[in-house]
Amino acid sequence: MSDVAAARRSSAELALLKRMEKLYVAVVADCLDRVGVRNNILAPHVRPLYPGARLAGYALTVNVVDVSEPPPRQDSYRGEILAVDSQQPGDVMVVSTSSGSYWGELLATASRFRGARGIVGDCYARDTADLIEMRYPTFVRGALACDSLGRIDVDGVGVPIRCAGVTVNPLDLVIGDDDGVAIVPRSVAEEVVRLAEEKVVGENVVREKLAAGMPVAEAFRTYGIL
Repeated sequence: MSDVAAARRSSAELALLKRMEKLYVAVVADCLDRVGVRNNILAPHVRPLYPGARLAGYALTVNVVDVSEPPPRQDSYRGEILAVDSQQPGDVMVVSTSSGSYWGELLATASRFRGARGIVGDCYARDTADLIEMRYPTFVRGALACDSLGRIDVDGVGVPIRCAGVTVNPLDLVIGDDDGVAIVPRSVAEEVVRLAEEKVVGENVVREKLAAGMPVAEAFRTYGIL
């Protein structure tokens, strides 16, 4: 497993994250298209547990595999514990595609204390009523009451993973809202955030023009935004 606890967020990384959290998934998706990254929106079965959930942060990646029996007692939950305890302020845990229930209220409580922004996983969660009540942003495939022990296991933290059809690398930017989840590769993160900020400004202008009665065709011809 990678030494994911070693790095700390730089001031530049935190500043970029502060800009990202003001955006929304649809505009980020459009700007990913503009830079040629056209397949980095998670499949739509990964949904927020409650309406209005939002998150933005740096990916702390977790690779999960199916298993058929529990590990020795001393190794129980070792990978999940490592993943949670490795989080730092600004992280979003991103969990690979698996068939099991990975997340619950106790892990979310520990994650919130560490400054994590939420979790995204092509997996299931339980304690969902508690997760909703505590408003911990949880984007998963659905609810499943079965314990993870003896069904799934973590075999890598801070490694490249596949989640809902998208390759996610450590420290990619993640943004989620009611429209789904976008993964912004670290290599284009600054450019995508800048383009998205510019597009939001343009959309605000177009919205005012449309509300005032400008025909859609004229608005698009004038501003190139729709």
